[in-house]
Amino acid sequence: MRKGILEYCILSIISRGEIYASDIISELTNARLIVVEGTIYPLLTRLKNNGLLVYNWQESTSGPPRKYYTLSPAGQEVLKRLDNTWSELSYAVEVSLNNRIIESNKENF
Repeated sequence: MRKGILEYCILSIISRGEIYASDIISELTNARLIVVEGTIYPLLTRLKNNGLLVYNWQESTSGPPRKYYTLSPAGQEVLKRLDNTWSELSYAVEVSLNNRIIESNKENF
């Protein structure tokens, strides 16, 4: 489940515009989705190989050229479907949790 959520978050981050892998890692780390380079790079490669991402190389002022990622049209379509799935899932979880709280409160009275 975590892998799927991580992919969803990566696609969501990249959807905002061209981004470098270390910036993706920083955003995920700030969101408390602890990620290491050994996790992110294979995921990015797989997403690219599945046609969801494209990249281009840009010169860097401090070292070798950098690979910047963007969503492909297929990636944008997958992200839309994931947005819908996430909305349905989060609604179902919220209802379930609220019902548990309501039942727990009934038992306490």
